[in-house]
Amino acid sequence: MTTVNVTTAENKVLVTTPDGTTVVQTPVTTTVTATTAGPQGPKGDTGDAGLVLDSSSKVDGSVIYYNASANTFRADTTWTTDTLTDGGNF
Repeated sequence: MTTVNVTTAENKVLVTTPDGTTVVQTPVTTTVTATTAGPQGPKGDTGDAGLVLDSSSKVDGSVIYYNASANTFRADTTWTTDTLTDGGNF
């Protein structure tokens, strides 16, 4: 885990990582923002696979659509930017 210690009295920043500590004597900025990835949210209801995207048949210009019989979102040749603008079935 990375820790950041900011000491305004000495105007230095200590950044500690598993590899060691780096000291920045005169930081250029006065605001330090530390960001770390948080925990993942819960999976959908039991038996619900959540959002499933089948992109195995994707082509240039594929448009993502929902296929109810397969319960998946797909990106393939069925709907592309060309089929929607050149005779698409709305």
